Amino acid sequence: MTSPAILSGRVAVITGGASGIGRATALLLAQHGARVFVGDYRISREAEQSLATLGIQSSACDVRNVADLQRLIDQAATIAGRLDILVNNAGIGMVKQIHDVSESDWDNCLDTNFKAAFFGAKFAIPHMTRSGGGSIVNTASNAGLLPRAHDPVYSISKMALIGLTKSLALCHAKDRIRVNAVCPGPVCDTGMMNADLEAAVDRAATERRMIAASPLAQAFGRMSHPEEIAASILYLASDAACMVTGTALAIDGGKSLGVPPTC
Repeated sequence: MTSPAILSGRVAVITGGASGIGRATALLLAQHGARVFVGDYRISREAEQSLATLGIQSSACDVRNVADLQRLIDQAATIAGRLDILVNNAGIGMVKQIHDVSESDWDNCLDTNFKAAFFGAKFAIPHMTRSGGGSIVNTASNAGLLPRAHDPVYSISKMALIGLTKSLALCHAKDRIRVNAVCPGPVCDTGMMNADLEAAVDRAATERRMIAASPLAQAFGRMSHPEEIAASILYLASDAACMVTGTALAIDGGKSLGVPPTC
């Protein structure tokens, strides 16, 4: 069964698109008819080849470098003649208490998770305005909805990203540009999650704790899959969400709802 081309004629740029949620989103948007351009800090040969099978163009991009980010977005819009979708997906984690956080730690986390989304939007909005509108989707986190004790700087970066989402949604509704965020909980098969599990003293126990923290994840006995987050991004990028802007969609198995029942 072929997917309906609900994004036919649309042009999308995805940061952090070579693995995890970004890669799943790139593949899904392309399957639904979009012309997709991916930027990532590191792109493996295998990732490049799998993306290319759907005509997805990938290139190196360090989103902390504003010139890199502008080049990615401007080149995509120039090559394709328009820009309709931007997915600010690149991100890193940081599990450190405040007394262990250096200035370079702070800069790396905030520049990747927040500053890059701001400048990505800055560079994309003029192209979208010329195209008659567009959709920006920011990959935030349930940490942006509910502060977490173990990673305060990461939480700050994601709260700021949700604030940016709402502010830009207000600013650019007049341009028919919608700005939304997705807020995942624990997601398997991502660079961030794999790094956390590999660093754990007891990988299996750590994975069980992450699953147990989300009521639905615990009920299903698994974390979310990147493809499930990608499906929500597809919805927000499509005309089905033409009246949806300024939202922060929790896709976290209920982790941000509060303290779950004990039985």
